[in-house]
Amino acid sequence: MTPRLLLTMYSNIGYTLGIEYTVIIKKKVLKGLPKLPELVQDKFEYLIDNLESSGPVQPSWPNYSKLGKDEYHCHLTRSWVACWKHQKNTIIIEVYYVGSREKAPY
Repeated sequence: MTPRLLLTMYSNIGYTLGIEYTVIIKKKVLKGLPKLPELVQDKFEYLIDNLESSGPVQPSWPNYSKLGKDEYHCHLTRSWVACWKHQKNTIIIEVYYVGSREKAPY
């Protein structure tokens, strides 16, 4: 799979070349999304946009941290979290959990 390249022109600066990541959401996550509060669903959608545009490292999200070698998480709200994986040197990010903080797999 080849990355989609984004080419942006800035006046008097030149061009920047960025890679857009591919985010895969596990079936279990997709199945549970409609059961989450609407605010959490909206924030999850925004997180996916951030992951696609800037990759797995998301320090601007609340309680963002690296869980292990290839795993990350952040809080969508005080009680709801998202967890994802990213293998180095790939453009694929896999979201494997979105749910309550108490049931998070870490």
